[in-house]
Amino acid sequence: QVQLVESGGGLVQSGGSLRLSCAASGSIFSINAMGWSRQAPGNQRELVADITSGGRTKYGDSVKGRFAISRDNAKNTVSLQMNSLKPEDTSVYYCYARVRVVGRSYEELYWGQGTQVTVSS
Repeated sequence: QVQLVESGGGLVQSGGSLRLSCAASGSIFSINAMGWSRQAPGNQRELVADITSGGRTKYGDSVKGRFAISRDNAKNTVSLQMNSLKPEDTSVYYCYARVRVVGRSYEELYWGQGTQVTVSS
């Protein structure tokens, strides 16, 4: 009922920048938080950045000062600007959204399919 589609991953050199975008579509009544998590092989999924519908943001410690999250509530999109990328940022990045579907009184967590970000040294 809700789909999240990510774009913008790829290969970049250390110190470079990338911008990820994610669009939510479907039977959406409202979206509370949206954000990005990442998971590298052998590692647990970790929070990268989160933003509420009111614009309050939260970042993982490893990306503070380098990444910036933003969203367009009217378009149900969220973006992640990644600057000063490091090889350790290499991971699959997943978009998520806490969505209230039309006709339901509760929120559900939806995930995108993931997009690969590779930072070469």
